Amino acid sequence: RWPPGPALNTVPSVILLVRHASAGDRYRWWGDDVDRPLDERGRAQADALADAYGDAPLTALLTSRAVRCQQTVGPLAQRAGADLSVHKALFEGDPASATELVRELARADEAGFSVLCSHADVIPEVLRDLMFDGMRVHGPRGCAMASAWELTIADGHVTRGRYLARPGVGT
Repeated sequence: RWPPGPALNTVPSVILLVRHASAGDRYRWWGDDVDRPLDERGRAQADALADAYGDAPLTALLTSRAVRCQQTVGPLAQRAGADLSVHKALFEGDPASATELVRELARADEAGFSVLCSHADVIPEVLRDLMFDGMRVHGPRGCAMASAWELTIADGHVTRGRYLARPGVGT
């Protein structure tokens, strides 16, 4: 649950970069891949994300246009009473735009909590770029379905990244 770690007097600026939850096998889906929904496991993962961060002071909730991404953060938006906005930079195939979006949010450096939901081809590239910018990473790394990266912001830059294989569990 929010806030992460021990009770804090001040809430840090954080971007939670989420990979969409389980949406079954893309090769067994007959429609346009952008319309592929979460499966039963993915819906449970989305609910767990909402349980973990529903009390966070959301300042932005941005997602890819893919239905599976919108459904991953939809329960969180509903629980937090926040608006969910589709952002083209978070869709598959353009990690450079996603990196610039993260940098832009970091430069805004407003106290609060931004959640971004994207894809497996985007997130590792964003993280690589942020590490080149000086972000420090401690602990495990990954990009599993429904996982997240907690990016801590200080002085307008992403300074630390922490991988959460199961957001909200042990945080």
